[in-house]
Amino acid sequence: MDNRKRPFDGGLSPDESFKTPEKKVSAVRLQDSDYMQWGVEETCRYLRREDLGEFEDTFRGWFSGLVRLCCVFCQVFNDPIHGHVELHPLLIKIIDTPQFQRLRNLKQLGGTYLVFPGACHNRFEHSIGVGHLAGRLVQALNERQPELLISRRDILCVQIAGLCHDLGHGPFSHMFDGMFIPRARPGISWKHETASLAMFDYLVNDNGLKKEMEHHGLVLPEDLDFIKEQIAGPQGSEWPYKGRREEKSFLYEIVANKRNGIDVDKWDYFARDCYHLGIQNNFDYRRFLKFARVCDVEGQKHICTRDKEVGNLYDMFHTRNCLHRRAYQHKVGHIIEIMITEAFLKADKHIPLTGSGGKSFTLSTAIDDMVAYTKLTDYVFEQILNSSSDDLKEARQILQNIVYRRLYKCLGQTQAEKPITVNQETLRRWEEKLAKTKSKTSQCVCWLLTEMSVLFFIHWPFLASYMAAIYSSPFLNSALKINHALFFIFQVSKLLPEQFTEQHIRAYCKKTDKKSLDAAKKQFVQWCMDMNFSKPQDGDIIAPELTPLKKSWSSTNEWEHGGISSQGRSASANGQEKAKTKLFK
Repeated sequence: MDNRKRPFDGGLSPDESFKTPEKKVSAVRLQDSDYMQWGVEETCRYLRREDLGEFEDTFRGWFSGLVRLCCVFCQVFNDPIHGHVELHPLLIKIIDTPQFQRLRNLKQLGGTYLVFPGACHNRFEHSIGVGHLAGRLVQALNERQPELLISRRDILCVQIAGLCHDLGHGPFSHMFDGMFIPRARPGISWKHETASLAMFDYLVNDNGLKKEMEHHGLVLPEDLDFIKEQIAGPQGSEWPYKGRREEKSFLYEIVANKRNGIDVDKWDYFARDCYHLGIQNNFDYRRFLKFARVCDVEGQKHICTRDKEVGNLYDMFHTRNCLHRRAYQHKVGHIIEIMITEAFLKADKHIPLTGSGGKSFTLSTAIDDMVAYTKLTDYVFEQILNSSSDDLKEARQILQNIVYRRLYKCLGQTQAEKPITVNQETLRRWEEKLAKTKSKTSQCVCWLLTEMSVLFFIHWPFLASYMAAIYSSPFLNSALKINHALFFIFQVSKLLPEQFTEQHIRAYCKKTDKKSLDAAKKQFVQWCMDMNFSKPQDGDIIAPELTPLKKSWSSTNEWEHGGISSQGRSASANGQEKAKTKLFK
């Protein structure tokens, strides 16, 4: 075999003459070579060769920042909903702070946990899930549409916003900002998003995270503004943001979508709440991720879904509606949260919380100081329940009634003929009118005072997918808003509603003895008649005797044969029994 090899010339030794020569590579690749494979030194040499050496330092600085963003070691969380979740080191720095760890002690569903034994999950794991899903959505858009020029800064800021969007929740979550604060401080307009912004600033400053953020490539204060704007939402009619320009408007629709409500916050709590409540979740966010795309809609860039995914989108709204009906608006859950609210109101001034500068704050004023607010969690329930102070006696008794299941009773729920706007002042006037209402079948209910009954207004407006935009495969870069007229075109059932929205007025009675409940029930029925509301339903108490019925509440047959006169006079015994049977069906 060696004799068949052609020897090399040049006076080489016999051993060397039969070796295949090695391929020699130039130190600097040619200009027309594959520049995508160049490293830092090759690029810098090329810049010097082309008399662009003044840009060498700028390039080296930019590249080092890019390396910091790329070469990171993520920490893995094993989440029961999303599986193994990898989080950026900067997100871990945020999680490992007292302000974020506080979320471990805030129940996601508030008082609902005292109705559904499995609903024991907290804001902590929900926030981690939202941060994870925010990253997945923005990365999916970036991979599918590189022309959007989504930077690693954008991705990291969106993840931080998802992680920190619920920092401002108080004890028992929405009970605190939806029921307690409006009654404790009726003169202010405060939501947990307001506290989330203040708590985020406090978290960053208290833990010295600005240098850490800059180390990972964020630009301050621009990116801090961007993060907070995603949490708070728009503040004006023109382009309302300063964190990102209008060509990246779609980034504001990921964490908290103020346009149509389709965001990763809902995706997580749908899946997480259904899992812990034992309710079926019909919405598949993974399919939405596969088909999500940024399109031009009336001159602005929005996140849209594929036309064939409209059914999956409707499942999302339907799942939310089911969660509200079966869990979030559960009447016993509301009763418990009303009782906890009343206990907090009575204990408000008697539980001091030390804030910044050593100042003392109460349960309702702690929202003004994040140092004090950080100490306010669900633990305040146990603090009141296990206290021995005389100042907390009334509050302690209410919470003991919850523990022993001595709960208020639901008189029923009713509806207005048309959608109405209700605030705390409206409820207060209604409660006063209810207390003064005189039943036509009883003259001995004048002792029914305002503080005995509680009215609760339930409203979950959620405009459905007619505000969403969809695209079809031939038109990937433009989309149309869905409306009822387009249902047939996109093969969506005409039986599906255009919106899922509910409004109910519920009445609860604090006293549970039979005499009080019977009187309160009749007064509530009469009040519904006076207010021209619908027939009360779903109450815990059935009227013990015939109550006046409006003609519109009864069928023609019942009105004619039930023995009820138009003046509301008492009927025969058979008519009474029939009215009692039909009243709450």
